[in-house]
Amino acid sequence: MKTLGTHNYYVYVLTNKNKTVLYVGVTNNLSVRLFQHRDLNSSKYSFTKRYKCFYLLYFELFHEVDQAISREKQIKGWSRKKKEDLINEYNFDWRFLNDEL
Repeated sequence: MKTLGTHNYYVYVLTNKNKTVLYVGVTNNLSVRLFQHRDLNSSKYSFTKRYKCFYLLYFELFHEVDQAISREKQIKGWSRKKKEDLINEYNFDWRFLNDEL
């Protein structure tokens, strides 16, 4: 019988320098994904590239991929105000968390 290891999945919110755009995503490696979003030569992340959403404001950790995907969809469906309230609850000054990982 195989032993299943613990997996990490992150739901995260990015913004641009002026904090006018919010982007919600999910990943199993937050540090790598942040680097990928900053790679301006990549067309894979066209929304974040177009709006320069590279700055991490918020993230949640999950151990089950289904839970992470469900939470991502939930947050994506929220109004801007509700997303702002979520960020404010944990990061009230909206500091960029990229270097704190």
